[in-house]
Amino acid sequence: MSDLSWLPRESGTKNHYLWGEEHFSDAAPGVVFEKKPVIDQQGNVVEGLYTAWIILNNPKQYNSYTTEMVKGVISGFQRASADNSVVAAVFTAVGDKAFCTGGNTKEYAEYYARRPNEYGSYMDLFNAMVDAILNCKKPTICRVNGMRVAGGQEIGMACDLTLSSDLAIFGQAGPKHGSAPDGGSTDFLPWMLPMELAMWNCVSCEMWSAYKMKRLGLISKCVPVIKDGDKWVRNPAIVTEEWLADGEIVYGEYKSGDAAKKARDIVKTATIDFTLLDAEIHKILWTFTNLFPGCLIKSVEGIRLKKRFFWDQAKTINRHWLAANMNGEAFLGFNAFNTKRITGQDTIDFIEFRRQQIKGAEFNTEFMADVMGKPQT
Repeated sequence: MSDLSWLPRESGTKNHYLWGEEHFSDAAPGVVFEKKPVIDQQGNVVEGLYTAWIILNNPKQYNSYTTEMVKGVISGFQRASADNSVVAAVFTAVGDKAFCTGGNTKEYAEYYARRPNEYGSYMDLFNAMVDAILNCKKPTICRVNGMRVAGGQEIGMACDLTLSSDLAIFGQAGPKHGSAPDGGSTDFLPWMLPMELAMWNCVSCEMWSAYKMKRLGLISKCVPVIKDGDKWVRNPAIVTEEWLADGEIVYGEYKSGDAAKKARDIVKTATIDFTLLDAEIHKILWTFTNLFPGCLIKSVEGIRLKKRFFWDQAKTINRHWLAANMNGEAFLGFNAFNTKRITGQDTIDFIEFRRQQIKGAEFNTEFMADVMGKPQT
């Protein structure tokens, strides 16, 4: 008997979501989860097929993620992974100023600083957020609509591809503001860059332009978003001609002096339009749509495996150090940044900090007061 129709079988599909809607919110600060239809090359909607957009919604704080927002990102990528109608996931944010500037500094300074056990629990959630991106059974695209800095840079690098506004800036903040880029940067960058460039990017807290990121192969595409009538205008703050100075390529570096000030003034009043950026994203989504889904995700996972190797090795031990650090340098760094409107500066006095260490000073409130900024009168 060759017909197997007599075998008892359930019909339909099961719901594999771990959570409902409780971690999503249209109100800021929150995370929005939205399914958008796949668009073909002629601009037509493809019925029944979607992309999942996980959108950070905290623009007043440069889309920094709160504890509750981290839960929303985890839930969003898990849902995208488990939804058979979803072709790929797009990770982006509200507004045109920032994709994400990392953890919410106000929350860090006012709650987690000097509560290492609580911060350890938070880091368990952060690690789960990176895991959710790396474990998503759909390709992931980071749509960078502005600054991608600190933890924002790290969760962005966890994605498979990055397409960026050419106004975006990228970089770390850890050693300058009381932490280390151990949320992924110290794991991912040695795979992505020559070792010395990875080292400098991690420790210097130097901000890189989207053009420099593209030149170094750290992002896939960089497109203009300033619209002047019918014309697209590239970021006026960037040196866009490739030339040599003192043996270095300066293409993609930021202008300085009067040229930089003039560029900032142009950007302040410019019309920002993400049409070209979204068109490039739709091209990639259409490519994904026209591939075998099983072969696609196996290919993606084969590349991710290299990114995940060192992340999996280090994430737990890094979690413990980051928690312990909340009793010391992180307390100073995050509070200095959080009180910059009061003191006029966003970092501690690093020279005095080192001098105190040379003297063997006890790390107490007096030490902290000596290196922190003072309220302006």
